[in-house]
Amino acid sequence: MKKNIIAVVFVLALSLPALPAADEPLPSPPLAKKVPKELVIHGHARQDDYYWLNQRENPEVIEYLRAENAYTDAVMKPAQGLRGTLYREMVGRLKPDDSSVPYFENGYWYAVRYEKGRDYPVYTRRKGSLKAAEKVLLDGNRMAAGEKYFQIGSIAVSPDNAVLAYSVDTVSRRQYRIRFRDLRSGRDLAEEIRMTAGRMAWAADSRTLFYPVIDPETLRAYKVCRHRLGSAAASDAAVYEEKDETFDVGVGLSRSRRFLLLSSRSTLSDEYRFLDAARPEGAFTVFQPRRRGLEYSIDHLDGRFFVLTNDGAENFKLMTAAEGRTGRDSWTELVAHRPDVLLEDFDLFARYLVLSERRAGLTQLRVLPWGEREGYAIEFPEPAYTVGTSFTAEPDTDLMRFTYTSLTVPPSTYEFDMKTRQRRLLKRQEVLGGYRPELYAGERLMAPAYDGTLVPISLVYRKDTARGAGTPLLLYGYGSYGYSTDPEFNSARLSLLDRGFIFAIAHVRGGQELGRSWYDNGKLFKKMNTFTDFISCAEYLVRHGYTSPPRLFATGGSAGGLLMGAVANLRPDLFRGIVAAVPFVDVVTTMLDTSIPLTTSEYDEWGDPNRPECYEYMLSYSPYDNVRAKDYPAMLVTTGLHDSQVQYFEPAKWVARLRSAKTDDRLLLLRTNMEAGHGGASGRFRRLEEVAFEYAFLLQLAGGQSSEK
Repeated sequence: MKKNIIAVVFVLALSLPALPAADEPLPSPPLAKKVPKELVIHGHARQDDYYWLNQRENPEVIEYLRAENAYTDAVMKPAQGLRGTLYREMVGRLKPDDSSVPYFENGYWYAVRYEKGRDYPVYTRRKGSLKAAEKVLLDGNRMAAGEKYFQIGSIAVSPDNAVLAYSVDTVSRRQYRIRFRDLRSGRDLAEEIRMTAGRMAWAADSRTLFYPVIDPETLRAYKVCRHRLGSAAASDAAVYEEKDETFDVGVGLSRSRRFLLLSSRSTLSDEYRFLDAARPEGAFTVFQPRRRGLEYSIDHLDGRFFVLTNDGAENFKLMTAAEGRTGRDSWTELVAHRPDVLLEDFDLFARYLVLSERRAGLTQLRVLPWGEREGYAIEFPEPAYTVGTSFTAEPDTDLMRFTYTSLTVPPSTYEFDMKTRQRRLLKRQEVLGGYRPELYAGERLMAPAYDGTLVPISLVYRKDTARGAGTPLLLYGYGSYGYSTDPEFNSARLSLLDRGFIFAIAHVRGGQELGRSWYDNGKLFKKMNTFTDFISCAEYLVRHGYTSPPRLFATGGSAGGLLMGAVANLRPDLFRGIVAAVPFVDVVTTMLDTSIPLTTSEYDEWGDPNRPECYEYMLSYSPYDNVRAKDYPAMLVTTGLHDSQVQYFEPAKWVARLRSAKTDDRLLLLRTNMEAGHGGASGRFRRLEEVAFEYAFLLQLAGGQSSEK
């Protein structure tokens, strides 16, 4: 019986029609006009024929993007039925009336729920008891009516529980408006604050709110303002302005709620200020002056500050500081640096310290009762998983919440008794449609890179999937900013796994999976490691019989889209198809333009191209600058017209240059969401339409390869 199941699943993946099959002739792909522009830097000239596509308001640009969309729709028309099937499958796995686990804060139980058939969250609370009457704080569905894009950024309830501050983005460019709702009447107050970063913190008086303001051009959060309820936003005082364009500011409350914490952070340096929350008209005090290379973050509980820092500690350590002596020379070590463990975060409780650590590439939680030096780690059985603490508002408790997930286990919220070490499952994401985790298996592999470094690979597949040269495999990668890509469950992904795909994650350098050095060895002048690591992982999977190049696919988004562009140039022969989502592919031109959001704050990540040595190195891998006349894999490239993180014109220019240069006739599709930005469509269902489109592209290519043999 098992062999028959294998055959059914495998044949389903292979029997799909090849693209671009269609009943009527397909139009020719759009060809963007060439407008030669010479860019000169360091005495060298670069020709950019598609620089004109950055003119967002130019009707010709919009016409070109729409022409590309029309071509993509025409090519993908034969997959329309498959897209519908995939979408229905994905939606069918979601519980239509799902809700979060309630949490208790300041006398109320708070929760977020979704209503059947509706896209947006509903925020609620109950006074004192879960049996009390529910009060709706915000109904995202009503608020989103008439909007093409809608997102609630964050919410903050005043200490007296009377006023809700909330932020909303209706453009998809991280330009949040802050509004205020009187929770007694349920009505919004008249005042509104525009052009904010969407985060905020209340002072103890429940009348004063602090928030970061963004620059309208670069979208950098560059100052923190103080708002007094009942006053006009135009009169809000700036309490701090960050002059260094490589830093962003933020504001929040300490765990003790005693202090407002104002952060100013860059890639390699941090600086914090603090203010007694009971004295909102006072001046913030510098905690520790910035120093290049010194990273730290702070929190406060029980009369002392806690400092997570890399000071003499590559993988970070935890220090303490007295309220009156916060400078670095007065810090006292609490948790020492360990070369084999990355200390990522910490949570403070009245009787416990909880450490979020990363050991051998996997996340773990360690509990230290106050007074103990070692404590204990919470154990988990799977070879690849992800665990992290969940929000626990009240520190005076023995109960801590954490969320656990893996490639086969849906997100699961546990309540953990730190005294008895007993755990209780509060909620596991329900997957409708009869999902059975025992039918799937996860693995953890180690692939040797070109320099001998072992790179982790996490992968998942159905146990009845036959592995071999004919098995389709989708390899995902990111590898930038020290962001670790952890193995997590994704119910939409089941639509690939159930059709015979293997899904794998290449934990390449540039992330932080194996400690801070893993990040440092994948940035700046070592960025090439990110790309060659991914290629090494792909070669390893082929060499060990998981798949073959005609059945191997790659995907990544944003900086992961840069990865896709780089490997397409370096090893186009290794992949059947590539999905590059909102890809950062025009590295040099973007990093030379300081008016583009994120540019100046990322010099320490990519390099400053105004320096000749940085310019030459970045130019050596920038996907747009390295397009050549050769065969490329089939590619689907996606972007959003309002993207604030990777501007739409980067993927548009890249596709235009690829169309002009490549020597093959394989598919090259550009799909621009004309209403959204970096994260794609808003709403939990609308986003799945985009996923279904990407999966249909991959599945059609997988089926097409079989028919071509």
